[in-house]
Amino acid sequence: MKYRRFGKTELSMPVISCGGMRYQHKWDDVPWDEVPKEGQENIERILARALELGITHIETARGYGSSEMQLGFALQHIPREKYILQTKVAPEADPKAFRKVFETSMKYLQHDYVDLFSLHGINNRELMDHALRPGGCLEEAYKLKAEGRVKHIGFSTHASCDEIVDTINQGDFDYVNLHWYLIAQLNAPAIEAAAAKDMGVFIISPNDKGGRLYDPPQTLQELCHPLTPMAFNDLFCWAHPDVHTISCGAARPEDFDAHIDALEHYDEAQATIAPQLESIYARVADKFGSDWHDTWHVGLPEWSDIPGDINVKDVVRLWTWAEAVDLNGFAKWRYNMLGTADHWFPGKTVSDFDEADMHQALAPSPHADRIIDILKSARERFQDAPIQRLSKS
Repeated sequence: MKYRRFGKTELSMPVISCGGMRYQHKWDDVPWDEVPKEGQENIERILARALELGITHIETARGYGSSEMQLGFALQHIPREKYILQTKVAPEADPKAFRKVFETSMKYLQHDYVDLFSLHGINNRELMDHALRPGGCLEEAYKLKAEGRVKHIGFSTHASCDEIVDTINQGDFDYVNLHWYLIAQLNAPAIEAAAAKDMGVFIISPNDKGGRLYDPPQTLQELCHPLTPMAFNDLFCWAHPDVHTISCGAARPEDFDAHIDALEHYDEAQATIAPQLESIYARVADKFGSDWHDTWHVGLPEWSDIPGDINVKDVVRLWTWAEAVDLNGFAKWRYNMLGTADHWFPGKTVSDFDEADMHQALAPSPHADRIIDILKSARERFQDAPIQRLSKS
């Protein structure tokens, strides 16, 4: 295992983290006696394998159903100093309610403290206010820290880059969990902002939201060869000096294996992925033009400033990677999640729109005409029944 200093927490963070979103019995709280023995034994095997590999960071959340409870029982016989434990609680308008949920988490985890505590899902400015206003949830989290219940405080986010940067700059956080990988690079300024404040950076879901790389299309496999797409994406993240760890949401012990294989190239990550990255970007240029990768997002408003609340940025991003590397299944899946889970997947899919209104909204974009055509094509290509967020299914 390789380790990086996790910003000002000074924790020695493994570059692979054990995520707790895939191994739980249910997405709801259930009585302990309803958890199947074989399911709990699977979690114990996952943890044993993680620690054997040196994956000492174990994370979960109150929103992950029975994950916290099952993890609490599974960790009982592991020495506390052997792992870094993280959980996450969503900010609320009432900080007392926020604390109450935290207490529920600790009851399920059966721990006196957590090493890392995240305000979970600061995904818009309303939730930012819940966290950052005087007397809000961040202040409550610092009270928990003063009590010794929490060692380091961070936040997780699916927000726009501007909102993430504002949260970083306005709040006193030790680390951030955010999305950034090959097919979603718009949060690079947020990573820079975190680095400027010496914050730890934890990359969320590079395998799943990063393109469902456990089931990659043939085109992407060929472009990444001799690496697998998953190994390529790992190395892409590790090549960034201000990224400290990436999540592996393991559902079985062997789910770590592909990432462990990628570590063979860790010390030469940038050089290792250079040929594949050149081929991938060349493919994008062949499809869309030499400037598309660097400029497709320029001038695009956020979904709230678009007619019909269409999430144009995400639709164009998905279209780009579906066209360029055949990520069609992923793009269709992700497209149909838009608007199904409030602030977790904000904005909407493409509905009927007035072209004059859309032109006006997209006027700052150098690709306005082309993007309008993309929106029409994306609707025809991707539209299907709405898909619920995993925790709602």
